Amino acid sequence: MTQALTIDIISDVVCPWCYIGKRRLEQALAQYATAHPDAPPPEVRWRPFQLNPDMPLEGITRAEYIRRKFGPNGGANYKRVSDVGAGEGLEMDFDGIKRQPNSLPAHTLIDLAAPGEEQDRVVEALFNAYFVDNVDFTNTRDLVEVAVAAGLERLAVEARLADTGAIEEVRAADEEARGMGISGVPFFIFNRRVALSGAHEPSTMLEAIRQAETAEVQ
Repeated sequence: MTQALTIDIISDVVCPWCYIGKRRLEQALAQYATAHPDAPPPEVRWRPFQLNPDMPLEGITRAEYIRRKFGPNGGANYKRVSDVGAGEGLEMDFDGIKRQPNSLPAHTLIDLAAPGEEQDRVVEALFNAYFVDNVDFTNTRDLVEVAVAAGLERLAVEARLADTGAIEEVRAADEEARGMGISGVPFFIFNRRVALSGAHEPSTMLEAIRQAETAEVQ
């Protein structure tokens, strides 16, 4: 029996390139499924990474974040990202984001979800909530509603967000990724053999999948 393809995705829910990378991976996997109709569904696992690990839990205003990161005219940096995203069917509203959050709570909810379809739904819901609907992730009630709408149980979501131990586990996983030398996201690991950094075109991702299927385990 053919072993399922494994894909580990290290990403951050406040990273627009990670959202774009998700769309491009979906296209690559659709092409892979067409070429290999008898192959088992891939095992996709989302791993945490914080673009801003020092961000306070209450976050900061989006305007202040952009000023610190890019300077007084930093908002112009998102024009290209917006155009690329639109090309993938993503209408990201960067101007509508009012607060830059600490992403640990959101990552904790991704960790709560079962790998596979449930986790994918939660990740998609969080990306859409932040970049399209401009939900304030520093507001716990709003974050809960996003997760519940994605299919997670309300009591489990509320308990996980209040679980300091779970949050520390996610923080440790983030630090583990940095220890592996990962400094930017999205970062894809196919079959624990081939790594790909960045939101590459579907054709490049498909080639990485093919390489991972034939590469020797390191």
